[in-house]
Amino acid sequence: MSSGMPLPLTSGIPALAPSCLLVIWDFRYSEKCSSSFGTSRFFVVPMISSTQRDEVRYGDGAGIYRSYLFGSPSIIACSPSAVKFFYRSEDVFPLKWPNVDLVGLTSLVAVNGTGHARIRSYVSNAINGPDGLRRIAVAVQPRMVASLQSWAQMGRIKTFDQVKKLTFENIGKLFASLEPGPALDDMDRLFGGVVKGIRAQPLNFPGTAYHHALKCRKKLEAIFRVELEKKKKNHNGVQKTNDLMDGLIQMKDDEGNTLSDQEVVDNIVSLVVAGYESTSLATMWAVYFLAKSPTVLQKLRDENRAMRKNKQDYFITSEDVSKLKYTNQVVEETIRMANIAAFGFRLTTQEVEYKGYVIPKDWKVVLWFRYFQTNPENFDDPMCFNPDRWNVSTYS
Repeated sequence: MSSGMPLPLTSGIPALAPSCLLVIWDFRYSEKCSSSFGTSRFFVVPMISSTQRDEVRYGDGAGIYRSYLFGSPSIIACSPSAVKFFYRSEDVFPLKWPNVDLVGLTSLVAVNGTGHARIRSYVSNAINGPDGLRRIAVAVQPRMVASLQSWAQMGRIKTFDQVKKLTFENIGKLFASLEPGPALDDMDRLFGGVVKGIRAQPLNFPGTAYHHALKCRKKLEAIFRVELEKKKKNHNGVQKTNDLMDGLIQMKDDEGNTLSDQEVVDNIVSLVVAGYESTSLATMWAVYFLAKSPTVLQKLRDENRAMRKNKQDYFITSEDVSKLKYTNQVVEETIRMANIAAFGFRLTTQEVEYKGYVIPKDWKVVLWFRYFQTNPENFDDPMCFNPDRWNVSTYS
């Protein structure tokens, strides 16, 4: 079998798949599971030629194939059209992440329906809305400049470690008004343990990543509950903050109900997990790509220096960001190539047919973003770091 091809699901014993990106178990699923699904085209791999086998394995051009991940039969969607289909059918394919108990059963990634929409709307406005962007721009830039100056004095650094430290300090401040220090460093290590557990098979006994992640999660919850109590006491006092946790505490639905303490803690933990590692990894890859692309780096410097000449303030504003066209192209290209959010997860709540293939109820759907973001069918020379590909005039 050629290297890099996903395994067909045939009968056999469980086998560890060391090449799997998320360090997960890949079980060769029994053909009995497929034989009970009726007479339409299913994800059965018969004994056929290698070319035909590849076509069937990948859904015969449908951009989907089947596997067995996180203890469940799963459909892997690896084409833009297939991913759009699952995204646009959110009622049939709701969000369903593995090991969701590690981030919180009442968190944004675990709740669907009205509760999900309400929290998502608030969080989106708090982070991506105009006021949120202005607040973030003011808060993070002094720390970033101070870090850059410190790195210059150090001479040689481990980029990922330093970027991760800076990212976590910024997130700690924005999400819960936490200041740098030993306590924040401990939380950094605890979140690292949680992230490793999310990527692991949910085997809860000492020595496993999942068991360690549960212990880290318990410690983090205790820390955030202490911070939550401090904030609730200070809301009527003089020491007021304006961070994401404050907003979640004060958020109300149409009937005036507020979130419970557990909902606040779960959502803070899930948002830190979602934003912390993805941001630090994307930033690290941006540094790497720019170091390898001196022409791109020079164009980036020229654009930002030109803006500085027309400004009185030292820092840029959120309004300035939209004017930095080439900078935004660099960001888009970094996200495409680094592709930090490699996967998305959905659950099939009813039997659905897609391009002649029946997807059974209760199967998981894994949206494989990384595959089509680096597929030559979708991008010219996809492994080349080329921000100009995002130039609107180039597309037109």
